[in-house]
Parts: sequence; structure tokens; C-alpha cells
Amino acid sequence: MSVSRLQGMASIGVDRMGSLADQLNNPEVLRLENLDTDLRPPQGVIEATQQAAALDSANSYLPFLGANSLRQAAADLVSRLSGVNYDWNNSTIVSAGGLNGILNVLLALLEPGDEVVMTDPIYIGLINRVRLAHGIPTYIPYQIVDGAWRLDRDRIREVITPRTRVFLMMSPSMPSGAVFSRRDWEAICDACQSVGAWMLYDSAMERLLFDSIEYVHPASFTGMAERTITVGAVSKEYRMIGWRVGWIVAPPSIVNDIGLVNISNVVCPVGIAQEAATIALRTPDSDVAAAAQIWQGRRDVILQELAGLPVVKPQGGWSMLMDTSSFGITAAEFSKRLLERGKVAATPMTNWGTARTEYLIRFVYSNEPAERLVGFRQRIEAALT
Repeated sequence: MSVSRLQGMASIGVDRMGSLADQLNNPEVLRLENLDTDLRPPQGVIEATQQAAALDSANSYLPFLGANSLRQAAADLVSRLSGVNYDWNNSTIVSAGGLNGILNVLLALLEPGDEVVMTDPIYIGLINRVRLAHGIPTYIPYQIVDGAWRLDRDRIREVITPRTRVFLMMSPSMPSGAVFSRRDWEAICDACQSVGAWMLYDSAMERLLFDSIEYVHPASFTGMAERTITVGAVSKEYRMIGWRVGWIVAPPSIVNDIGLVNISNVVCPVGIAQEAATIALRTPDSDVAAAAQIWQGRRDVILQELAGLPVVKPQGGWSMLMDTSSFGITAAEFSKRLLERGKVAATPMTNWGTARTEYLIRFVYSNEPAERLVGFRQRIEAALT
């Protein structure tokens, strides 16, 4: 029998789909199952990593909270985007990737039984981390309106209780690509303040916005700076998945607690990756914008290919969802058919939120060029015959 902290946790499913696709060893298979990308990191990143591998200073546990230059760069980035002035020396910790940062913050904030508000659907890795920290996930649902995701703002007040401790929000959200509007953020922040909760903002894809959508940071709202903890990473915006570098920028009142967890968990971030991450964070915004434009173009190809089918338009990020309920089959069955009949690897979203996720399948467009996505509709139709 599993220990109690593992109760309610489930496999993310991506590893299984990736293994099945690898076993086929067929270049015709569209790899839409995993959040990888074929776009290169910013200029200078690879060279800095290679140079760091030969440096004694990069082969060290110290400093435990991350290189000062990287902490400064992360604090500067969050300060600029949020409009809040963060002093890197008492607000910023470097983590071993963004999700390591999320877990460390949750461990520093939650008592057993505390509730964490998220959206539905949401990345199962976030749900699992809430459970590892002995928290209880609660959900604000997204609705599909005119083929796009819309947050059900009327439900926000329904999910908060005296046990609500944290709002764990991501925009663009993964796996849906849904983006909070300013009105969404206002309603969420109002609810967060009303119960004295923390705002844990997963900013992994925050600038990967399509169709000129407005960028909004939760700490920018009145009364939110002192309760917002921003966790970011170089993985998505800077295309540096393997470097495993993230950052936590938080009010000074909670930084020592998070730092204690951070050191007790992974000890320190990856030494040979930190100079490269600093270079990435100092790269002009145009680098992120150029990558987002490419991914938006790929999204548009899929939307055109699947016009009239129950795919939900993402407003940002790396992936989109299709609702298989109208086909009369679960996402797991549809995924199986797609791989066998259509040569498409795509992950079913089972357990990525509430029961509705049984009928959601994800298509990742960050790793396949636009020309490979042409003809996607024929692959879908093959899976349905």
C-alpha cells in the first residue's frame, strides 16, 4: 500500500505515450505528446554552458540559493513585468527548474488539509505537487465558449473556504493554452485577498501570448505584491528544458522559509547552467516574442486543419486540447487510435483536473514545424474511421 502522501496522485501519461512513440521508431509519427521544442535557446546560452563545464566555480554547491548574478537577473525580470520593485538579495531564490520551485513553495506554505485553488483543466504535475505537500486541490472551471476557453468567474467564490491557503495560477495555462483576461485576474485576486491566501503564480509561459493579448501580472494589482510568489523557469520561453533552472521571487516575509525547503530538497541549482540562464534572462524581449510568433503560426496551421472539429483555440503556450466526447469515445481510446491509425502521438488528459478530463486530448505544437502539421486533419479522420 502506498504511503498517504501518494494518495490521489496519478501518472502524467506523457511518459507512456513517449515510450510508445519511441518504440515505433517511425519518422512519419507526429510527436505531439510531450512539451519539447525544436527551437534553439537564445544566442550565447550553449557556449556559456560549455565553458562553465570546465570551471571550478560552476562545480560547486555554493552559493546554495543560486548565483548572485542569476538572482539579480530573475528579480529584475519579475520587477519589470509586475511593476513591483524586488531586491534580489532578500526576495529571490534559484531552484532546480520551475516545478521544483513550485513544490518548495507549497512545502513552505501548506499545513496538511489546506486547500489550493487551481483551474480545471490543469497540469497534473501541479496537482501531484499539491498532494505531495499534503494540500487539497480545488478547482475553478474553464468553460468552452465560441471555441475558446473562458474562466467561469461566477464559480470563484464557490470554491474558497476557511481552509483556502493558496491560489496556484498559471497563464497561459497548461495544457489548455487558456489566458486570464484582466477581469479574470481582478476576480481571482479579489478572492485571494478576501481569504488572506497566498498567490502562487506559475509564470513558465507568461509571455507566450498570441493574437496581441494583454499581458497581466497578478502582483500588479493593489494589495497583491505582499502575497504574490512568482515562480519562473528558462524551460519554455527560453527553450532551455535540459538546463533545469528556475527562480522564485517572493515577499521577504516568506523567503527564508522557502529557502530552508529549497536547501533541504535539492540543495542547490545546477552549477553549469546558471551563467547560461543569466544570459537568457538578460536577452531582449524580442527573442521570446520571435519564438511565440513561430508557435502561434503552428497553432494556426492546426486550427485551420481541424476547422469544424471540437478543438479548443489556445491563446498562448505550447499546446491545445480537443474534446473527444462528441466522438463518443474517451481521450485514452482516441489517443490509441491516433497512434495506430493516424501516426500521431498525443497524450490523453485523464486526471489532469476533474472527471471532464477523461474526454480531453492534448496536441503539443512546440516541437513540430508547420510543414509537418499540414495534413493533420487526414490523420484525425483516419483515427475516427
